[in-house]
Amino acid sequence: MTRILGIDLGERRIGLAIADPDGPAMALSTLRRGGTPADDATALARVIADQAITEIVVGLPLHASGAEGTQSELTREWVAATQPLVGLPVVFRDERLTSHLAEQRLGPMKRGRSGGPPTRSQREAYRGRVDREAAAIILQDELDARAAARTDGEQTGGGQRGGGTLETNT
Repeated sequence: MTRILGIDLGERRIGLAIADPDGPAMALSTLRRGGTPADDATALARVIADQAITEIVVGLPLHASGAEGTQSELTREWVAATQPLVGLPVVFRDERLTSHLAEQRLGPMKRGRSGGPPTRSQREAYRGRVDREAAAIILQDELDARAAARTDGEQTGGGQRGGGTLETNT
């Protein structure tokens, strides 16, 4: 059975989501970034084993124009360093606006005691939820694109991948 892991890679956290090929994508957990990509790969390997993951979809942060920038480069470097350690194929998916959409889905951050500003722990917990939800959005976008490609392939006899899949590493 195929199970796919969606990743929203951030500077401090890694949002995770899972899905079977037919979906739906579900937010799973948030990992703290390790000191090195190898540390991240070790943490991911535990999730991969526990969830029987066979493929990974990583959000690639693009500029609004669709161009890649510094964050895209850092994400690609992280994937290049972690992929050999986890040993699974990786697909990149355009992640523009996923964090914004995740925040909209989750609603506003809860206020602190007596209606004051949120505490540091409340802010961290909220950011973790946003990262997990963004990973679920990234993964669901990939699943939807694959479903559309299958439907298009059945209608035209072709089988072309589209809808924002950027690249596959094997």
